[in-house]
Amino acid sequence: MNTAAAYIRVSTEDQVEFSPDSQLKAVRKYAREHDLILPEEFVFVDEGISGRKADKRPAFQKMIGTAKLKPKPFDVILLWKFSRFARNREDSIVYKSMLRKQCGIDVVSISEQLSEDKTSILIEALIEAMDEYYSLNLAEEVRRGMTEKFSRGGVVSQPPFGYKMGDGVFVPDENTAPIVRMIFGDYISGLGTRQIAAKLNDMDIRTLKGNRWENRTVEYVLTNPTYIGKLRRSKAIDRKDRFHENAELVDGHHQPLISPEIFEAAQKRRSETKRSYTRYARSEPAEFMLKGLVRCDKCGATLTMSGDHSYLQCHRYAKGVCNVSHAVNVNKINKIVIDKLKQDLSNNNFAFESEAAVKKPDAESTAFSHLIQREQNKLMRVKEAYEAGVDTLEEYKENKAKITARIAELQAKETAESTEYRTPEEISAAIAGRIRSNLSTLQSDETSETAKNMLLRSIVDRIIFIRPGNLTEIIYRI
Repeated sequence: MNTAAAYIRVSTEDQVEFSPDSQLKAVRKYAREHDLILPEEFVFVDEGISGRKADKRPAFQKMIGTAKLKPKPFDVILLWKFSRFARNREDSIVYKSMLRKQCGIDVVSISEQLSEDKTSILIEALIEAMDEYYSLNLAEEVRRGMTEKFSRGGVVSQPPFGYKMGDGVFVPDENTAPIVRMIFGDYISGLGTRQIAAKLNDMDIRTLKGNRWENRTVEYVLTNPTYIGKLRRSKAIDRKDRFHENAELVDGHHQPLISPEIFEAAQKRRSETKRSYTRYARSEPAEFMLKGLVRCDKCGATLTMSGDHSYLQCHRYAKGVCNVSHAVNVNKINKIVIDKLKQDLSNNNFAFESEAAVKKPDAESTAFSHLIQREQNKLMRVKEAYEAGVDTLEEYKENKAKITARIAELQAKETAESTEYRTPEEISAAIAGRIRSNLSTLQSDETSETAKNMLLRSIVDRIIFIRPGNLTEIIYRI
């Protein structure tokens, strides 16, 4: 008795009668009727995969690899239909020819019986051509239907982060929708995409695919108009258009997560950031406390870290654009800023944008209580890990300082979000409270530079460094 293999494939567009079980049942029946042995290890199944490209089908590739073994493991490959083998004539011809000529293995369709004469070659080629036409025509019809549905505001894609699929429409996900609002709120408040990604990762929040956040995934959220009630669809693949900014937009039927004003504010800041920084500067780690906060008093450019990490310098001066050097030792400028915070706190004198004193900006509510609780739970876990001997004392101190800084930042932002500031006096009192609650963390050697940077950004909008006299002016965040 000869040995057979079975190849089973079903794609998403196939009907119920072509299910893997029904295909295999028919193949086993054919094998019994023709005295063929069909071992379980020679049953190869690709489910939910198109037959248009062979290299995208793992079970198919495994079958071909097995067929090349010496001596040959089976004599024939049984299919429900030739369309299961391939919907691409080029792949079909290449693999069938290789199997028959090099391996001595035939390919048989149990429902499309061919005769032994030479006319069977023409009939098989005709069947394959019809299968390829069906596949191409089906793809064209699907695209046409999706285009029509999209033009009417219908959903033609998976829901983005912050939404889940309802009855043919995106609906807000109660667990992730607040995170989307937090991302936009943090961004327009001054945090960079990398700092936001680090914040999300510290909170053990994952993307839709379960991955850790990166600055580009944060930017993908910030540029997605779905969050203001739009739907978008790219007409063609453009690898330069990473965030689909040239995609076609239509009004959707789903509930927006943020207001158009907040979305536009995020796009404006993103545009300004792209103009102010080089391509790779934005993705640098926040390796020092004042990264992105200190500005030159002559040209307004940011002071960036030197190559040896010992001092800061106006990056426009380094390029020959600004004519005043603002070189300052990193440790020295850190002390100057901390002393300025203490001085302003002692004098109760805080500089901030006057427009913000009239009324607090309209912000989306965020799940701060939930996020703070998560951080407190993490604090308990790192303590338990230390007590159990899993972490060293140094690891425990580092983790504790980092989480404590995050809790302080969240508590400060919760207070800022929940209070409706009306007068400059009320704003000053809130700023003073934030400085008092976080000053010790900013001064601690146990707090990482990244944590200090994130914490300082929740208090400070920008710091103006005045070169003569090494003076600073701090503009506080409302």
